[in-house]
Amino acid sequence: MIRKLQAVALDCADPVRLAGFYADLLGGRVMADAEDSGWVEVHGFEGTPLACQRVDGYRAPEWPGQQFPQQLHLDFDVDDLDGEEKRVLALGATVLERTDQLRPGANWRVYADPAGHPFCLCLH
Repeated sequence: MIRKLQAVALDCADPVRLAGFYADLLGGRVMADAEDSGWVEVHGFEGTPLACQRVDGYRAPEWPGQQFPQQLHLDFDVDDLDGEEKRVLALGATVLERTDQLRPGANWRVYADPAGHPFCLCLH
């Protein structure tokens, strides 16, 4: 029996940079292994830890295109879409789609982290 999900690992070219982005976003802390600079974890927030893993030749996923499809995306529950959007953009994210402005009734927006992985801010 599986006890728990230990981590969600994201491939990237620069694990220290990506871990720093998510640590700032989530109010966590970066946990780097002195012996393995290709694997950096983010802990200290509510939920499953994130790991950022260096991959040689990494190519960012395309969204919504599928030439280099994303294989997962993260959804974050927020109380204020506009306020959190300002914060994620200041941390280095880019807007992919303001879904709430395109589709009546939608309560999320799609962004890319500094490595290109899509993630959503979802209004609680």
